[in-house]
Amino acid sequence: MKYSRLGTTDLNVSKICLGTMTWGEQNTQEEGFSQMDLAHSEGINFFDTAEMYPVPPKPETQGSTEAIIGNWFESRKNRDKIILATKVVGRSENFRHIRNGELPALDKKNIELALNNSLKRLKTDYIDLYQIHWPDRETNNFGKLGYSHNPNDNFTSFLETFSAFEDFKKQGKIRHIGLSNETPWGVLDSIRTCEKNNFPKPVSIQNPYNLLNRSFEVGLSEIAIREQIGLLAYSPLAFGVLTGKYLNGNKPKNTRISLYARFQRYNNKNAEEASKRYAKIAKDVGISPTHLALAFINSRDFVTSNIIGATNLDQLRENISSININLTNETIEAIEKVHIDIPNSCP
Repeated sequence: MKYSRLGTTDLNVSKICLGTMTWGEQNTQEEGFSQMDLAHSEGINFFDTAEMYPVPPKPETQGSTEAIIGNWFESRKNRDKIILATKVVGRSENFRHIRNGELPALDKKNIELALNNSLKRLKTDYIDLYQIHWPDRETNNFGKLGYSHNPNDNFTSFLETFSAFEDFKKQGKIRHIGLSNETPWGVLDSIRTCEKNNFPKPVSIQNPYNLLNRSFEVGLSEIAIREQIGLLAYSPLAFGVLTGKYLNGNKPKNTRISLYARFQRYNNKNAEEASKRYAKIAKDVGISPTHLALAFINSRDFVTSNIIGATNLDQLRENISSININLTNETIEAIEKVHIDIPNSCP
């Protein structure tokens, strides 16, 4: 395994991070335990979860993923071996089952309730990286193109949110703060707020990044490097589309896109064409499409960690082994050719 420094902290996190959002829905607790055991044995010391998991989010399963992780910690007695990241939800009309849908979502009252609930489920007294899952304001995330400004948008100020985080840091419940699904403005204003008030700034940003969605490179990659707020790349395989398993109209049983109609972000003609071309590149160099997609992300200098997810151990082993794949300059050039022809087919 390879490791990266998490922002400006003294933590070295594995370049491959174990994503967990299927546990409690597509995966049982036993399967989650097996994934954590395998990942840990392969040198992964970084797990990512969220209070809203598993996905797709449902009232009856909300929090199950954190509970599975907490049970694993209790069983294995190894909490100190894992750098644990979780998230607090931002504004949403769709998740009224989380804290009764109270708005604003990121004031101190809601953060305290969310944090304490997560700590209880995770059976720990501290979170290494506590992340804002998405902003508490109207903005263009989750694939929305274009920004429509609402001058009357009443959202929780960054000062209130980060002041609350600072209080919980002093209590020892949080070690570091991260952002997620955030825009360049949101990242920079978070930094300005923290610097002005002498708060430690966020150390990471968790946004989507994959061969079908490289929009992070446009406005955020320079910020990530210059401000030492590295990317935690999620959806690196674009819901599995970049594995090639959905090519030519295939819909394997029990896969996310087959099971849940809502997961259509990476399903369009341009994505299909780009995925075919990436699969051809992988075949030409003698590796799997999965390895090509993950190795590309692992090679980016603004990426701190690549969040992989799997529903079975064979997938997980292949994902983890991508850390040993080094793409040649010629292969990178071939990837860039596809990106020029079909840029950001699924932003």
